Amino acid sequence: MRTDLIRRTALTAAGLAFTTGAIAGPLTAAYAAEARTGAPASVQAERRPAGERELTMDYQAQPNFYYCGPAATRNALSVQGKKIDVDAMAKEMRTTEAGTDSINDITPVLNKETGRKVYESTEIRSAKADDRQTDELRADIVRAVDDGRAVVANIAGTAVDTDGNTHSFEGGHYISVIGYRDGGKTVTIGDSANPDTASYRMSVDNLADWIATRGYSS
Repeated sequence: MRTDLIRRTALTAAGLAFTTGAIAGPLTAAYAAEARTGAPASVQAERRPAGERELTMDYQAQPNFYYCGPAATRNALSVQGKKIDVDAMAKEMRTTEAGTDSINDITPVLNKETGRKVYESTEIRSAKADDRQTDELRADIVRAVDDGRAVVANIAGTAVDTDGNTHSFEGGHYISVIGYRDGGKTVTIGDSANPDTASYRMSVDNLADWIATRGYSS
């Protein structure tokens, strides 16, 4: 199997419980801000100390084992209050049962639905991210989230979150990044694979290594 950015990302169905039903995202404090500001809650971040920001995701799990790309994109766009059908996403990305080929198939869709050309694809070609690549990822996440946008990342392999839980997608997967804390040293991930783990936090170092050989859109 190819290990570069355009490697196909079909997931193994075994062990994953998928559902088409939407559930409320775990980050809901921003909705309280709607009454105060009059702006749509879905595009507001929680009020947090300096160096922290999280966007409100209208979470929906992926309906099958190969829709992680469309689902991650749909969840990422939901922080801007956009309601886009996941099947429509899949069609635009040319997703098949083999998955979505590359982050480069997702970036144009993010720009189209955002209405401005703000998303760019970034590759981490090496097998492990170096300090420069990790710092660039951290800065890109902080910049996007501060702009009210989520990041979409193509990952592969196994990574450990801040609670010590492992998340394993050896065949590849797509996730959303919807927040950060500690100035971006820790990030919040929205994961369409399983509603029981709809979101979790991870160090940006672990995320960068998870993205390695692939890429992200920010």
